Amino acid sequence: MQCLPSAADAAGRLAARLGISLHAIAVHRFPDEELRVTVGPASETMIVYASLHQPNDKVLALLFASEALRRGGAKRLVLVAPYLCYMRQDTAFHEGEAVSQKVIGKVLAQAFDRVVTVDAHLHRTANIRDVFPGSEADDLSAMPAVAKALRAGLDRQTVVVGPDEESRPWVSDLAVKLGLDFAVAHKSRRGDRAVEITFPDLARLANRPALLVDDIVSSGATLSACAKALQAGGATSIDAVITHALFPPELVGALFAAGIRSVKSTDSVPHPTNAIALDGVLAEALRKECGA
Repeated sequence: MQCLPSAADAAGRLAARLGISLHAIAVHRFPDEELRVTVGPASETMIVYASLHQPNDKVLALLFASEALRRGGAKRLVLVAPYLCYMRQDTAFHEGEAVSQKVIGKVLAQAFDRVVTVDAHLHRTANIRDVFPGSEADDLSAMPAVAKALRAGLDRQTVVVGPDEESRPWVSDLAVKLGLDFAVAHKSRRGDRAVEITFPDLARLANRPALLVDDIVSSGATLSACAKALQAGGATSIDAVITHALFPPELVGALFAAGIRSVKSTDSVPHPTNAIALDGVLAEALRKECGA
């Protein structure tokens, strides 16, 4: 396995679980911001690990790495990107906008034979395979890892809460795995950082602990608004679990100020809130690549 430098910790855990070696891809930045990428020795099947938050340089580095690995003898390249960038813009919302999902999908499909990600931010795209024409693709769920990490010590009165209708699939899945009730809020967005949250049946949440679950948090606005609505409705405590923690670490204080008692995220993106490892979920999907 090879990885971009920013992913060394999580890639190391995955490589250890799979029983394979890990080599960090070297990325050198010239004074004019161009990149030089140097890979390690290539095997016939090569797994490349890179979480694609802050993605622009990383995508370019992956393309360069793909070229070098192919030339070095790799016949099959598998990209493991626990967080997959540019999935939000899956249509042109305004005249002249680029559909970035289509662009990034085609680019990565040309470089890699298989793409493995976790809880991709898909709205109008029915299947992750539609994003990567001609390549294999898997969109794994983080919920088995989340359920395993949270199961011990949970109050059985806890309600698993999703901040919007889009969260219903993973919120209901986690609730079933934990044997808990769930509820989904209604969200009205007024801008990137302004949202309004309401609950159709707020009385059902009163005097019970709430476990807020979201796939991506980039500004914290939705999570904060949801926490405030839960507080107003009488939730006895509010904890949050996030699959992809994209928000600046200094915003954790704002989440606490909004009434959230604890914040845990998966290690899909390196973050101080990381508390749930995805190596088990990823390893299960990758064993056939390692001959297991």
